[in-house]
Amino acid sequence: MDKKTIHRTLVPSNLGKLPPQATDLEAALLGAIMLERDTIQLVLDILDPEDFYEEAHKSIFRSVVLLFSNSQPVDILTVTQTLRKQGKLEQVGGAHYVTELTTLVNSAANSEYHARLIKEQAMKRALIRMCSSTETGAYDEREDVFVLMERLQNDLFRIAGTFHRRQAQRLSTALIDYTRELQARGKNARALTGVPSGYTALDRATGGWQKTDLIIIAARPAMGKTAFVLNCLRNAALMEMGVAMFSLEMSLLQLTGRLVSIETEIETGILRRGGLTDEQWSHYHAKTSRLHHLPVWIDDTPELSILALKTKARKLVAEGANLIIVDYLQLMAADKGSNNRNREQEIGAISRSLKGIAKELNVPVIALAQLSRAVESRGGSKRPQLSDLRDSGSIEQDADVVCFLHRPEYYGITEDEHGQSTANMAELIIAKHRNGSLEDIPLRFYGRYQQFHDYDSTHHQSPAGDLPVTTDLGAMETDYNATN
Repeated sequence: MDKKTIHRTLVPSNLGKLPPQATDLEAALLGAIMLERDTIQLVLDILDPEDFYEEAHKSIFRSVVLLFSNSQPVDILTVTQTLRKQGKLEQVGGAHYVTELTTLVNSAANSEYHARLIKEQAMKRALIRMCSSTETGAYDEREDVFVLMERLQNDLFRIAGTFHRRQAQRLSTALIDYTRELQARGKNARALTGVPSGYTALDRATGGWQKTDLIIIAARPAMGKTAFVLNCLRNAALMEMGVAMFSLEMSLLQLTGRLVSIETEIETGILRRGGLTDEQWSHYHAKTSRLHHLPVWIDDTPELSILALKTKARKLVAEGANLIIVDYLQLMAADKGSNNRNREQEIGAISRSLKGIAKELNVPVIALAQLSRAVESRGGSKRPQLSDLRDSGSIEQDADVVCFLHRPEYYGITEDEHGQSTANMAELIIAKHRNGSLEDIPLRFYGRYQQFHDYDSTHHQSPAGDLPVTTDLGAMETDYNATN
């Protein structure tokens, strides 16, 4: 390759080109606005002053917007007077130019169409600026690649969103849509509207994990938070729901081992040591065969930032994920540029961002969280409270659902207030439910297999070292489908 060829490859291809523009349409539209008073209402939902290419046209449109916002008439005289008060009349070409604009159009009939064409040119210019900024950042060694990618994606969605702005709708229209949805639910009164957890009482209370919801599942360490969400992950995946899990605490192989224990009911201790018997190997292969086909993605990147999580989650949702799980919230890293914030502020920013991800991607996000030691210093049943959420009150504020996992047996409490044994007993306490009731969901926990079951399930623990005696997992899945 000679020097001339090299030089040509380094010269930007857009050198000498004018940015996309439609100045003639801008002038005609401004003239139409000053001729017919209703025109401004049509174009304000489409255009901002910065969408105009000519600086003079930006200033004139700002004056129009100012007059309209103050409920004053918009015409040649009022626009000219406003520009004069602002000291910008001569900059735009004087009163003569403002008057001349009205001669460029005979009717305002096509004003909305013209406004959309102007908007398209503005979007093209924004895309050029975005690409140029991205290119500059990519050459900067100090720029974090995930921050750069997140900025690029956010800019792209922002630009696209300026053209398709959400319009206010009449209540009558919303009622028609809601009635159709209600009729569809009525055809199957037990159908879930969200991602199933696999637990009958919990799904009855929540209708499944709902889209756009941030669900916090909190507990003290070793209470079984990860085991519970792994059971939820498995149950949802068996219902052909895609699940993406981001584990900041446990490795991919550790999580896989727990899923294997849940599925096969071979004790986690035996799986850690290895040396399965021939019978156990046969059981292992028979039970894990269907795990290969589950729509599950697991990412065990440590110290994952919210920006990296958002980038990865967006890709996985596009590939079919219906639910996102984060284990756990307090282990997430703060994004760069937050060095001046304390940890409480950082956790608050992370929880707000997780809610934003749920809303933007239109999927439920389950985030595990640690509770403070205040639970253990309390007497009595040691049931957790919302005030026990560790590091930030923002978690409670941002979450749509807050659940506490509680096992009395963990604290050496052998009987409940009714004198019943607490062996293998667990509770999922719904302490906050923005769109539903607060309930205590009774469950059973079998730690050897990392399994949670409905409280009244037919599961029975088997003697140590034996293959478990249990209702077949496939039959349990069939029972679940039948009852939901």
